[in-house]
This record gives sequence, structure tokens and C-alpha cells, in this order.
Amino acid sequence: MTSKDLRSWMWGEALSLMEQAERLQRQFFRMAPAAHAYAWEPPADITESEEGYCVQLALPGVAPDAVSVDMEQDGILISALRPFPECSSGSRIHRVEIPYGRFKRRIALPVHALELKEWRLKDGVLTLTFARTAR
Repeated sequence: MTSKDLRSWMWGEALSLMEQAERLQRQFFRMAPAAHAYAWEPPADITESEEGYCVQLALPGVAPDAVSVDMEQDGILISALRPFPECSSGSRIHRVEIPYGRFKRRIALPVHALELKEWRLKDGVLTLTFARTAR
């Protein structure tokens, strides 16, 4: 392999890795459609067990008292405001990658058969634990 081929291969690999990183970032913080008044939707993990469901949302920089969880007919609605980070006066922004602003996230769950047992926001992760109700 010549040095020119090696450089081309390395450059191609670097571009491929950068594209993959950008794709992962877009998946992590999906932007809501423009028609919505809310700027972003936090990523969620949902697991189900015999006891019920566990829902986890990534909410970096969101205060626990700013979060609202509402049970709706077909699922839950989580909303809050992630404020723009405070900076010292005179500072310049070089990059803003973590979304901020008001958000709403709807998650379909069989809420008619569930009861919210635990609500916890720790280390930037909101964890909602739902227990199955007697049928």
C-alpha cells in the first residue's frame, strides 16, 4: 500500500467515524417536528417485567420540581423546561449540543392497568416505576 493509499484510507475512516458520531447524537436527542411548539424530546428507555414497567428519560440539567408527569388515556405525558445554562457575563458560546427549552414527551403505556409507584430524578435520569394493578 502506498502512502497516498494509506492517507486516503485513513481519511475515509475518519469521515466515516464522524458521520457515525453525528448520527448517534441525532438519535440521542431527537428534535421534535417543527409544527410543535416544543423544541426537543428526551430519549427514553422502557422496560417491562411481570411486575410492571420502568420508564427512564435522560433529562440533563432539569430540576426535579420542573418535571410534570401526567397520566393520560393512552399513556403518560412528561414535560418540563431545561433552561439554557448560565454563563458568566461576557462569555462566548462555542458550542451548544445539549438541547434546552420546553419539551413534552408522550409514551404509550396501558395506564388503565398500571399505577405509578415511584418517581425519581437522579443524576439527570428520570425514572418512573409503574406496577400492574389487579385485574
